[in-house]
Amino acid sequence: MAVYITNTLTRSLEPIIPRADQGNTLSLYTCGPTVYSYAHIGNFRAYVFEDLLQRHLQVRGFTIRRVMNLTDVDDKTIRGAIAAGLSLAEYTRPFKEAFFADAETLRLLKADAYPEATDDAQIARMIAMISTLMERGHAYQAEDGSVYFRIASFPNYGKLARVDLEGQRPGQRVASDEYEKEAVADFALWKAWVPEEGAVGWESPWGKGRPGWHIECSAMATGLLGETIDIHCGGVDNIFPHHEAEIAQCECAGHGEAPFVRYWMHCAHLMVEGSKMAKSQGNFFTLRDLLAQGWTGREIRYALLSVHYRASLNFTMEGLGAARTALARLDAWYERLLEAASAADVSDTPDAATEGFFTALDEDLNISGALAVLFETVRESNRALDQGVLTEPQAKGLVDWYQRVNSVLGLEPDQADDVLPAEILQLLDDRTAARNAKEWTKSDELRDELAARGWLVKDTKDGQKACRNTA
Repeated sequence: MAVYITNTLTRSLEPIIPRADQGNTLSLYTCGPTVYSYAHIGNFRAYVFEDLLQRHLQVRGFTIRRVMNLTDVDDKTIRGAIAAGLSLAEYTRPFKEAFFADAETLRLLKADAYPEATDDAQIARMIAMISTLMERGHAYQAEDGSVYFRIASFPNYGKLARVDLEGQRPGQRVASDEYEKEAVADFALWKAWVPEEGAVGWESPWGKGRPGWHIECSAMATGLLGETIDIHCGGVDNIFPHHEAEIAQCECAGHGEAPFVRYWMHCAHLMVEGSKMAKSQGNFFTLRDLLAQGWTGREIRYALLSVHYRASLNFTMEGLGAARTALARLDAWYERLLEAASAADVSDTPDAATEGFFTALDEDLNISGALAVLFETVRESNRALDQGVLTEPQAKGLVDWYQRVNSVLGLEPDQADDVLPAEILQLLDDRTAARNAKEWTKSDELRDELAARGWLVKDTKDGQKACRNTA
């Protein structure tokens, strides 16, 4: 079954087809964090979408070679380090560590490599690419000592973002790492050192300086994945200027007519409570902000992945509550299946309709359609369990199917969810003793006390089981 995605470059739905010489392997480059602060939930919306893409492609039999960069030198990181009175490495280190901790909390698969822009090997790659661009007439050193990309030398500049270059003024340059769509201009590849940047700088053929943001990704991506990359992902805010600049740099420094990227995928913006996320509005959240409020990593993951990646996601507290309810429903259903399948020696193949989960994702990661299949299966199988007509092999088949589903969704309970607080364990032990002594009134009183503390108790043939009340 082919997997189709919307290619930003062509604005059309296209099947993902590996290159003839790559077997079933696909290269995937995903823009990582700029480590000047803690990554916020808008960043993680993109990372969760990319994780869903990788997991589904792997279930469909593809081998994924993925690289995610860490931008640890740019205007923002340098400003932050100077303001904090720290070296660049000292300033960015805690944010790098926080990113990896947050990624683990959200169950993001690990990339094969996380190149850092300040690594000497990566700096050497950037200098080599800039040298090639200069040799071919695509770059020049300006009077300020910096090296700029000559946009006029690349007629296809603007093809990804559909930017109209008419009216561009010759010689106009943009030194900052980021600029607005209306400010199309030659952009900096290598920035000459200035005293305000302190100790940040590397020696190059053009003097001491440091790379521009755009050349960092270009050099690291092609250096680790090759001249042509199969899939490149990011947020829509990266399309211009960042990804547009990457295309220009790589295709001008490359060999022949090979494209830099075959498939471009971009996720839409994340809104919070219907407004753009901003600290001034009090709706700016990092992952750790939400964890401190009592939400779990998988609840946040569910809320982030449950809306199609190309649709704007309105992130709300009500949405997190709905995620908690949905996960509780899945947990209870899966527990019932495990109990019903406990004695099964064989596994029956579930109804063919359950494969609709995967075929929905084949169509541009249609997560709404996939989740609809999942919860319809939950509803129907719960009904069969209630009626006593679901056989043990059928239950085992559904267990196996859900494990495949969850290899894509990554929604298994946190291990911490299985650890009960000491006071709850004591109440459960007291209730077990009361039941063994046939003290039913005391047993009911202890059940009520557990409920008051937020725990529901279910009596099964294997004893009582407790779970948090998520209603």
